[in-house]
Amino acid sequence: MLDLLPDLEALLGEGPMGQACALATIVGSSGSVPRPVGTSMLVTVGGEVRGSLSGGCVEGAVLEACTEAMADGVPRREHFGYSADDAFAVGLMCGGSLEVLIQPLGPGDLGLPDRTGTVRVADGCALVRRIDGMGGPPILVADPLGFEASSIATELLAVLGDEGMARSAASQLEPLVRAGHTGVIRVAPAGAGRQGEPAELFVESRLPAPPLLVFGANDFAAALLETAKPLGYRTTLVDARAVFADPSAFSQADEVIVQWPHAYLEDLRAAGPIDPRTVVCVLTHDPKFDIPVLHAALGLGVAYVGAMGSRSSDRQRRAALLEAGTTPEQLARLRSPIGLDVGASTPQEVAVSIVAEILASRYGKDAPQPLSRVAGPIH
Repeated sequence: MLDLLPDLEALLGEGPMGQACALATIVGSSGSVPRPVGTSMLVTVGGEVRGSLSGGCVEGAVLEACTEAMADGVPRREHFGYSADDAFAVGLMCGGSLEVLIQPLGPGDLGLPDRTGTVRVADGCALVRRIDGMGGPPILVADPLGFEASSIATELLAVLGDEGMARSAASQLEPLVRAGHTGVIRVAPAGAGRQGEPAELFVESRLPAPPLLVFGANDFAAALLETAKPLGYRTTLVDARAVFADPSAFSQADEVIVQWPHAYLEDLRAAGPIDPRTVVCVLTHDPKFDIPVLHAALGLGVAYVGAMGSRSSDRQRRAALLEAGTTPEQLARLRSPIGLDVGASTPQEVAVSIVAEILASRYGKDAPQPLSRVAGPIH
């Protein structure tokens, strides 16, 4: 739902412009599935579809279920899995299964606080909804990284109606939201008797975009910024040479900074904690820039540090870093020469190889292989 929040706010506004719609959200999955829990698809009363749950496998059936929900006003859960009996049956050909919550919504039904319009999903937020049929307004969290469950204690109590259940939900919510995860929390009734069905809360969390810091204003940097931007990074280009660091030449960057690279990192560290998801790509290919910035970056505990250069320049660079005080343990984290070996030569191809290595590092793939040579699920 979070990814479709701007569309929902526009559709469900009060007044004559508001219109009915149905929201389908994946709230559970098993096996190999194409889209993760939390993915949503929106269907308007006019038949317009926004978003996708499976890339085509079940969209037709979801559209039909959404249309029915808008007609009768009744929310429902639908299950979609693999069907081997009928080639034309609705099913996931990848072999997994999806549990989809379908909610009909009308103008004014979104029920979010007035501050919703000031919250940007890209800046990080979380949404908590009760999905067991008991209703209650969604709860919006504007700062997931700094989230404390006590900040929504009143809202949780209003949604769950029981102090014990609210406390239990809060204890589960805090680690989930701070980590940026999405999933279902089940809270059993409190009290000695513990009678009744558990309450179910669906939690969607989005952390702020992770930083991608690119050092060196050149064609390779421009291609890397353009390739990485659609993956959700907040991109910054840094170069000490103002004549090359022209913002108009690097429109793909969220910001362009004219500063010595290592000084920029020192200022960043002084300003507050460094986001551990930060990616650092040093493309300057010049020792007077490379060595100071790499020495600084390797001491920050960021997610990825890579540097462009030949085998020869890499050997010289590593020796210089050791002389500068970089420890062998820190140096072992350096990805240099940067990128995966895919035969890249042009700036655009090199950018693809770098982004591929960044993704492999993010997901713990130390030795990426073609999917055709790997056994097991791919999702």
